[in-house]
Amino acid sequence: MPIPEGVKRISDTVWEIPVSYKEGMRVPGRIYATDKLMKEMDAGVFEQLSNVACLPGILKYAYCMPDGHWGYGFPIGGMAAMDPETGVISPGGIGFDINCGMRLVLTNLTLEEVQPHLRELVDALFRRVPAGVGSTGVIKLSREEFKTVAEEGSRWCLREGYAWPEDLQNTEEGGCFKGADASKISRKAIERGFNQIGTLGSGNHYCELQVAKPENIFDEATARAFGFTIPNQVAIMFHCGSRGFGHQVATDYLELFLSVMDRKYGIKVNDRELSCAPFRSPEGRDYFAAMTCAINMAFANRQVILHRIREVFSDVFRKDPRELGMHMVYDVAHNTAKLEKHEVDGKKREVLIHRKGATRAFGPGMDDLPDQYRKTGQPVIIGGSMETGSYLLAGLKSGAEAFYTTAHGSGRTMSRHQAKKMVRGQTLQKEMEGRGIYVRTASWSGLAEEAGIAYKNIDDVVEATELAGLSKRVVRLLPLGNIKG
Repeated sequence: MPIPEGVKRISDTVWEIPVSYKEGMRVPGRIYATDKLMKEMDAGVFEQLSNVACLPGILKYAYCMPDGHWGYGFPIGGMAAMDPETGVISPGGIGFDINCGMRLVLTNLTLEEVQPHLRELVDALFRRVPAGVGSTGVIKLSREEFKTVAEEGSRWCLREGYAWPEDLQNTEEGGCFKGADASKISRKAIERGFNQIGTLGSGNHYCELQVAKPENIFDEATARAFGFTIPNQVAIMFHCGSRGFGHQVATDYLELFLSVMDRKYGIKVNDRELSCAPFRSPEGRDYFAAMTCAINMAFANRQVILHRIREVFSDVFRKDPRELGMHMVYDVAHNTAKLEKHEVDGKKREVLIHRKGATRAFGPGMDDLPDQYRKTGQPVIIGGSMETGSYLLAGLKSGAEAFYTTAHGSGRTMSRHQAKKMVRGQTLQKEMEGRGIYVRTASWSGLAEEAGIAYKNIDDVVEATELAGLSKRVVRLLPLGNIKG
C-alpha cells in the first residue's frame, strides 16, 4: 500500500509518524522497515500505532518492528514503554497468547545422522507433544498445584524433574517473572489452563527439527558461543505460549478495564481494543499479577515440552540426552509486559515495557544476561514459516534506541481465512515432503493457514532488523521436520 501522507523517513530503516498525524498523539510513532517492507505494511499498522501513541504515560515513541502487521489493539510487532507512575497497562499491548515465546535446543547430531530417523522422530514428537485446538497434557495437576506452577514457572519444573538447572539460566528471567499472584486469576482461567502444561496448541505454534548448514553461519565466533560447533548441526526450535489460560486472563481484564477506564479513571482511547488502566491502580496491579502468572505458565509449558523432546531423542538414538548434547540455547518471550531499567533522556529509570509480537534483545554487557552470553549479547530467536526457515540472532548495544526490542517472526501478510482459500493442507504437506520437510499436523486447515505464502519473507525481516541495529544475524536454520497444531 502507499505510505500514508505525513509519514517521514528518518533513515534507511526508520520511519516516523509525527504527532501531527492524529489528534491526541503524545509521542511520535517509529516503524523499523526497509523500503520493501514499508510498502508492504498494511494500513492497520499506521492506524493502530498512532492510537498507541495516544496512551497516557507513553515514553519516547510508539514502536513497530519490521515484522509488523495489524493485531488486536497494538499492531503485532508493536512495543511501548510506559512511565509506571503515570502510564497505563493494556492487555491489547500484550496479546491474548501471553508469553507466546520461542525456545531453541541444540543436539550434537548432524543432518547425516538424523536424516535416516527423521520420520521416526517427527512421528514420535507428534505422539508425545500434544498439539491442536483443545489439546491436553499428560501431566495431571490439581487446580491448586496449577496455581503453584503459575507463580513459579520453570522453578516448579526443576523441582519436579522436568528441567536441568542450566535450562533456567538460559531462559529469560530464569523462567519466572516477578510479581505473579494466583489469587488474581479467575476460576474460569484456571479451568482452561490446569490440564494444558506440555502442549503446543494450534495456530502458528510448532515444534521443528532444523539444520544449521555451514553456508548459513553469518558470525562464526558468536555461533560457536551459542553452541553451533559442527557442520550440518541439528537443532530443535519450538513456539508456543500460555494456551487458553492466557487467553482467559486477557479476556477477564479487558472486560474489567472497559468498565473502569473512563468511568473511574477518566481515560479515553481511540479504540476499545486498547482498554487499559493506570499501572499503579488496583485493577492495573491485579492484571499485572495475573498476566505474570500466564507468563510463568508458558515458561513451564515450554519446559515440559523440552523434557518430552529429550525423551524422544533419547529413545530413538538410545543415548542419554546429555550425551546427545541437548542443551538449550535460549528461551525468549514475546507478548509480555515487564518492568525493566532503561536509559530515558540520559537517566536510567524503571519503565513498563509492552512487547506485543516483539522480543527482548539485550546487548553485550547487560546485567540480566547469563554469564556465557555477557560478551555476545542475548540470543534472539526469530521464527519463520515452516517452509522457509528461521534465524538465531544476537542483541546489540545499538538496540537501546528501541529499549532493546526486536522482531519476533516473519509477520503475516494475509489472514488465516484467506490462506485456507488459497492452499489445501494435504497438498501442502505432500509438496513440503517433496522438498525434504516432513510434517505432521493435527488439522489440515490449520496447516493451510500456516503456508509460507501467508507470511513476509523472513530474510527481508531479518535484514531490516540487522540494518536497523536491533539485532544481528548469527545462524539461519532450515526446516527438516515439523509438528503443527
